[in-house]
Amino acid sequence: QVQVVESGGGLVQPGGSLRLSCAASGTIFSIDAMGWYRQAPGKERELVAHMPNGGSTNYADSVKGRFTISRDNAKNTVYLQMNSLKPEDTAVYYCNAQIRTYRLASQSAYWGQGTQVTVSS
Repeated sequence: QVQVVESGGGLVQPGGSLRLSCAASGTIFSIDAMGWYRQAPGKERELVAHMPNGGSTNYADSVKGRFTISRDNAKNTVYLQMNSLKPEDTAVYYCNAQIRTYRLASQSAYWGQGTQVTVSS
């Protein structure tokens, strides 16, 4: 059993900052990658930022230079620092973790429940 839990969403004014956190727990052998996605009302879920083990991070063009993803592997946690927020960043943000539950297992995708980020004056 694996749980992925996000926190840190909320209401912020345009130009403000928020930091999202996501912690994975349970039966975990390894986490191959962690990332953040978002879904705005009426739109499809989209990648925001992705951070694989030992690989380079990648960001959606719309957040480059404003958002930063980071990981604490010892805590199985990923963060998303969001600066210079815009109203168009308003969405439910979801954490995704690619996890192996034992050494020979294939990786499976686990999702958090989502956290609402609203950027509005």
